[in-house]
Amino acid sequence: MLRFHWRLVQGGEKSAMTRSVQEQQTETALPDLQAQAEFCHKAEAGGIDSVLIDLGFRTPDPMLLAAALASKTCNIRLIVAVRSGLISPTLLVQQVNTFSSLYGDRISLNVVAGHSPEEQRGYGDFLDHDARYDRTEEFLRICLSFWRQKEVNFAGRYFRIEGGRLNAPFISPHRDHPEILVAGGSEAARSLAIQHGDCWMRLADSPSNIAQSMVPTLNRGINFGLRLSMIAAPKRAQALDAAHALVEENLAQKKNMSTERRFVSGTDSHSIAAMYGSAEKEWLSPCLWTGAVRSHGAPAIALVGSYDEVASALLEYGNLGVTQFIISGWPKLDSMVCFGNEVLPRIRARESKGLAHV
Repeated sequence: MLRFHWRLVQGGEKSAMTRSVQEQQTETALPDLQAQAEFCHKAEAGGIDSVLIDLGFRTPDPMLLAAALASKTCNIRLIVAVRSGLISPTLLVQQVNTFSSLYGDRISLNVVAGHSPEEQRGYGDFLDHDARYDRTEEFLRICLSFWRQKEVNFAGRYFRIEGGRLNAPFISPHRDHPEILVAGGSEAARSLAIQHGDCWMRLADSPSNIAQSMVPTLNRGINFGLRLSMIAAPKRAQALDAAHALVEENLAQKKNMSTERRFVSGTDSHSIAAMYGSAEKEWLSPCLWTGAVRSHGAPAIALVGSYDEVASALLEYGNLGVTQFIISGWPKLDSMVCFGNEVLPRIRARESKGLAHV
C-alpha cells in the first residue's frame, strides 16, 4: 500500500505560512506542544503514517520536538530532518538509538544536504552544493557502520572516527537502522539515495518526468517518494476556487512574493530552482498545479481537484512505482483531516480491489 506522511503544523500556524511570515513571527521557532500533539493524534486517526519535522533557523530543534511528541502519542512515526554539517554522525546515531529505546521504531530520517547557502553559513557550514552531498555520503556511511557493527574507524575527507563505539543499540524488530529518506532533486541526491538510502524523496513533477527519473532507484531496489501539497474538495470547481483564493491572498501581500524570489535567487538547490522555473507553466498535468510555488515555495506544488481526481492522481504515481508521499496543505490540519476522511478511503478501496488509477 502507498504510504502517506504529512508536514507537522508549526507554532502559531493558522493558515498559509509563507517564508516571509515565518521570518516575522517568533511563534514559528517555538514548540506548540499541545497543538502539535493534537495534530499527531489526528494524523494517527486519519491513517497518516508519519509526520515530518522540518529543520531550519525558523523552527525548533527537530530531534527534541520529535521526542516530546513521541511521549504524547502512541503509534505515529516521526520523520526528523537531518543535515550532515550540523551534527557529528556518532552523536546522531546515539540520539536516534536513545529515541528508539524510549519510543520504539517510530523514527525515520529525512536527510537533506541543505538548500540555502546563507542559512548554512549561519550554522557554520561553508561547503557548496556538491561538496555537501560528498560530505553527506561519508556521514551516512559512518552512521550505517555504527548501526551494523560494534566499532567504527573511518578516515575520509570530511570526517575522521577512531575507535567509535556506542553501547546503546537501535531497537527495532524489523530493521537494523532507521528508515533513511534522502531528499533532493539533483543527480547527486539520487546517487546518495541509491548508495545509502531506503527512499529517494524528491519534489513532484508530471507523471512522465517522474517515470524517467525514478528508473535508476527502482532498479536498485530503492523506494521512491514525492513531496507535494494538496487542495481537494467535493467538486473540482471548489478546489480551483480554493487554489485561486490562496494565490489572490498572497498577491495582495507582495512581500511574500519578493521574499520567495530573494530566497530562490540565493539557493543552490537544483530542485528548488527548477521548480520555481516550472511555475511559469501553471499546470504540469491535469491535476498538478504550480500556482502557489512562487509565493509559498517549491513544496507548494499541489494536486488540485475533486476527492476522486486527487485520489486517482496519487494512484497514477503509485502505478509508476512511487510508494511514499510527504504532503502538506492549507491549513495543514484541515487539509490532513480532509485527506484522511475523503481521499485516503478512496485510495485504500481501489488498492484493496487491485484497481488502477483509471
